[in-house]
Amino acid sequence: MCLKIGLSVGFMSHSEKIHVDLSGAPQSMLATFYAKALDADLPEPILGDRLARDIANRIDYDWSKTTITAGKSPGVTTRSAHFDQWAREFLATHDRAVVLHLGCGLDGRYFRLRPGPGVEWYDVDYPDVAVLRHQLYPAAEHNHVVSASVTDPAWLADIPRDRPVLMLGEGLTMYLKEEDGVGLLRRIVDHFPSGELQFDAFSHFGIKTQWSNAVVRRSGATLYWGIDGPDDVIRAVPQLRLVEWESPFDTPVFRQVSGWYRLLAKAMSLSTKVRYMAQYHRYAF
Repeated sequence: MCLKIGLSVGFMSHSEKIHVDLSGAPQSMLATFYAKALDADLPEPILGDRLARDIANRIDYDWSKTTITAGKSPGVTTRSAHFDQWAREFLATHDRAVVLHLGCGLDGRYFRLRPGPGVEWYDVDYPDVAVLRHQLYPAAEHNHVVSASVTDPAWLADIPRDRPVLMLGEGLTMYLKEEDGVGLLRRIVDHFPSGELQFDAFSHFGIKTQWSNAVVRRSGATLYWGIDGPDDVIRAVPQLRLVEWESPFDTPVFRQVSGWYRLLAKAMSLSTKVRYMAQYHRYAF
């Protein structure tokens, strides 16, 4: 996701901690990251991102503010594991590609997937987030951090346009205004010869009921762009072809969650409106 934050950081050794001084509404970025850190220590982790756990231990922050607990972490980690799998499928057939990881926050997807040397990977987020990533993550030759708002048209001009693209937008679209989100998707399709767009979205019902999302509510963030299904996306960007669209409750990775979590999902799925309040989208062009 893309949210402005203020940081108090300095050069540090691994034994020191980075103090994160929040302003505005970036707390949800830290919440999703903390869920991945907690998952790493579970007996049967879904994501198993031990680097996230180690990095969380290097951040000076009161994690209780996120409202995330180990029991709640599957709400985040099942989504991340799902998009990891879709990304792996794309990269398995495109060993020379560009990956745009938009609104990356503190997610370490590059280090989980370890793409080959033919892939140029770009983590894009606000300047303060970029600073924090440089402080916390190791440098990698083909992993580039772009310090910009994803909706700023300027940064895309510096990205190679001679190869297929994978755009990943996990936890991003709902924080954008519709006109900004549509403009972003159109620019990406126009910039590259081919590729895939993979992102999650909230329906208009999900946007209207955002008050029920504890992480969003306590962080002070606001959700804007509602997408009810693929028709909304293809109508806005006609070059796209639908590959997959599904509810988070219907994905293979969701079968890994505990029994009580599956029962809750089954009850929620009885209502189509609730079942598709959140959705996973995958398009090709």
